[in-house]
Amino acid sequence: MYDSNRFGGPPKYYPIMADVTDAACVVVGGGPVAWRKIAGLVDCGARVVVVSPDGVPELETAAAIGAVVWHRRRYRSGDLAGAALAFAATNDAAVNAAVREEARREGVLLNAAYDADQGNFLVPSVVRRGRLVLAVSTSGSSPKLARRIAAELERTYGPEYGPYTELLERLRAFALASGADEERRLRALGALLETNALERLGGGASLEEVESECIALLKRKLLNT
Repeated sequence: MYDSNRFGGPPKYYPIMADVTDAACVVVGGGPVAWRKIAGLVDCGARVVVVSPDGVPELETAAAIGAVVWHRRRYRSGDLAGAALAFAATNDAAVNAAVREEARREGVLLNAAYDADQGNFLVPSVVRRGRLVLAVSTSGSSPKLARRIAAELERTYGPEYGPYTELLERLRAFALASGADEERRLRALGALLETNALERLGGGASLEEVESECIALLKRKLLNT
């Protein structure tokens, strides 16, 4: 596996948005820290396997309804077989180290919850507003600072951004289906960002109402020569 430290200095992480739908993800650990990883994976549609002799009540509930597969035992070599992602999230340094070694042998991307430098990917603090995803990371130096900044973003980008990004996706699909050339589509879609659609959605207007108005504007822009 590529060693991010071989050139000296701390790793420089490459930001990426990953589709983990139906991907096998193994979380070793069942405490509060592990649960935050588990909940995020379940929310994104991953197939989550948890290895831990015990767990928080939320994990009990998730296992009971079939949202996760929970092996109620200690980690053992081979538990990462077939995993796309792995998470070492126990309070046992020896177990976390064993998970790390298996991940390296098998070429599985690993998040080390208690020691970021021991893994090769981080889980940022995230704010979700529909299709809008805002992720903040301090490259492991201060998760608390990342959460503080995420809280500021959460206040800045309110819930109206959820329907707004859904609106933009619908308008993009309409433009693509129009048959207009790329330059005209880009110009027309760019003009929509200058409208008051976001403010109207924030003020209580329905998505369908605002969409109808924007479609009318989009048609005029696409027809302009």
